[in-house]
Amino acid sequence: MNTKTLKNDSLLMLTAIIWGFSFTAQRAGMEFIGPFTFNGVRFLIGALSILPLIFITKDNSTKSGRTNINLKSLLLFGSAGGTLLYLGSSLQQAGMVYTTAGKAGFITGMYVILVPILGILFRHKAGWQRWAGAVLSLVGLYFLSVKGAVRINKGDILVLLSALFWALHVIAISYFSPKVNALKLAFTQYLFCGILSLASAFILEDIQTTTLILAWIPVFYGSVFAVGIAYTIQVYAQKKVHPAHAAIILSLEGVFAVIGGWLILGESLGVKGLIGCALMLAGMFISQSTLLGKEK
Repeated sequence: MNTKTLKNDSLLMLTAIIWGFSFTAQRAGMEFIGPFTFNGVRFLIGALSILPLIFITKDNSTKSGRTNINLKSLLLFGSAGGTLLYLGSSLQQAGMVYTTAGKAGFITGMYVILVPILGILFRHKAGWQRWAGAVLSLVGLYFLSVKGAVRINKGDILVLLSALFWALHVIAISYFSPKVNALKLAFTQYLFCGILSLASAFILEDIQTTTLILAWIPVFYGSVFAVGIAYTIQVYAQKKVHPAHAAIILSLEGVFAVIGGWLILGESLGVKGLIGCALMLAGMFISQSTLLGKEK
């Protein structure tokens, strides 16, 4: 594995860690504000948080005199990515009202299987190692997240639909990120997602300043860390990473969600949870074995 591959994988792992710990923030934020309000505020603040980086970072994409083409591509890719973010985050956030955090984590993690399946439609080849890694990761997520009897309710269905859009977002970012400036793409998709979420909030929810103030801690973490930092890292790191491989690493957010619950909320992990973590890590390593040879 070369240095660039290790760097990108490490950045995706960092993204999974931040997303995993943000699961607690999402649950906490829902005690005060609605799902669309929460997502609208956090994505708009997330967009603002990376705006200074855009101005201080040199953009080499305008040197070739293709500014207009890049602007059109940026708006097209940003709006598409932002729409997928809006659909995925809204369905997930709404589903968490009706289901447990563990089941939501497992069902969301199903995008690790959906990415290679959908990738076939976009002619993305995924070798047997990635398929095996995806299946192992999915089984590991089950052991890690689901406790007791498995029952399907409205929340589970909403979160399952969100997993479909997360999978599409992973594939889309793998296609978009090499073609435009990563920071500008991140900013544009956050902006679109935030506007769509707030528009939905004004129609469907009662927005109050007092409840927003009460939810400021989870909103701050969800906006600056989970959005501003983590999603931007994802856009940057996925430039040269196979989408199926990226999905397996990002699915480790389920492991870190459980670790976060153990450290912050005092939740027990247990033998079943440890087995789940081990299976997910095994899935990631099997997927990485394809990188020892030539990437397809």
